Amino acid sequence: MTAALTNLDAPSLAPSPAPTGFDLHPATRGVLLASGLMIGAVSAYALGRAALGVAPTPPEAKELAVFIHLATVLPSLPLGLYIFLSRKGGARHRLLGRVWMVLMVITAIAALFIRHLNDGQFSLIHIASVVTLVGIPLAINAARQRRIAAHRMHLLTMFIGALLVSGVLSFLPGRIMWTWLFG
Repeated sequence: MTAALTNLDAPSLAPSPAPTGFDLHPATRGVLLASGLMIGAVSAYALGRAALGVAPTPPEAKELAVFIHLATVLPSLPLGLYIFLSRKGGARHRLLGRVWMVLMVITAIAALFIRHLNDGQFSLIHIASVVTLVGIPLAINAARQRRIAAHRMHLLTMFIGALLVSGVLSFLPGRIMWTWLFG
């Protein structure tokens, strides 16, 4: 019995599986890259305008939840792009994936506290937080069970919904990013 428990507790000496390579269709990779770079560039420009004092700073931008949300979502976009566009399955992929998931969980939780546009109520954009908070455990579980196609779909859904679509929606009139971009 003790020997069986020792074997279960010991780290596996078997080599990790070789990286599986690039698992997205080239057209999907191109769309992710183009849209991610576009949102990233526009966000950097808007934040630069705010940092230089060229754009007005709405009072909501000074809320802790907004600061935490921006501090975690902004690195999530390029990191997520890198993970999707690089080789899969190796130690680097797993480490960066964990970092990305932590950033996304913090981003989603912070977003739940940002409700100044809807009289303190949740809005449709908060669905991205729910998708993220539900999707991360599903993606982890799928990876642990070696259901790689399901793992990829959970993460792709989160990346597209929580980063790309929500990123575009953050530039709607009346939003902080709109003010920093055009104000």
